[in-house]
Amino acid sequence: MIEVLRKHITGRLGDDPDNLETVLSSFKHITAKRNEQILQQGEICRYVYFIAKGCLQVYVYDKDFNETTRDLVTEDNWCSELQSFGSGNPAIENIRAVEPCELFAIDRKAFQTMMETVPQFDKMYKQILEASYANSVYRINTFVALSALDRIKWLMKYRPMLMTRLSSKLIASYLGINKDVFSRLKSKL
Repeated sequence: MIEVLRKHITGRLGDDPDNLETVLSSFKHITAKRNEQILQQGEICRYVYFIAKGCLQVYVYDKDFNETTRDLVTEDNWCSELQSFGSGNPAIENIRAVEPCELFAIDRKAFQTMMETVPQFDKMYKQILEASYANSVYRINTFVALSALDRIKWLMKYRPMLMTRLSSKLIASYLGINKDVFSRLKSKL
C-alpha cells in the first residue's frame, strides 16, 4: 500500500524527489472499517490522512442533530480537520470511513518536522491546500447558485463514481438536498 503514497508524492514532485524515503517513513498505515469514526467533533485532530483506498466523509451536525456533509474524500486525496490539527483546539467537524479504508497518517510532530526539514514536503502541502481551497470555494459557490436537480447533474458530471459507490442518503447530505427529494429528482434523470 505504501506504493500508492509513493506514486502520489512522485506524481506531484517528480520521479526522484530528495528525502522521499524520510517522508514515507513518517506515515503510519491505518485500516478503517466501514462506518468507523476517524475523528469525533470535540476531539483534537492528531493526523492528516492520505487515502490509499476507500472514502471518508467530513461532516457536522446541525442544531437538530442532522448530518451535513462538507466533503466526501476518495482515493489519492488528503483529509483532515485542519483547524484542529494546526491549532490543537477541539475539532468542529467529524470524519468517518464510509467504506473500508486504507489510510496513511502523519501526526502533527512528524508533519511539522517534514515541513521544516524537507522543502519538497512543504511544496506538496501547499499544492494540496491550494487545490482543496479552490475545490471548496468552487463547490460552495456553485451549489449556492444551482437548483437541487442541477446539483445532482453537477455530481453526475464531475464526481460520477460517488453515485454508484455511496448511499442516496449520504449523497443527498453532500448535495444539501433532502434524501426524499434527491430520490425523486434522481429518478427523473
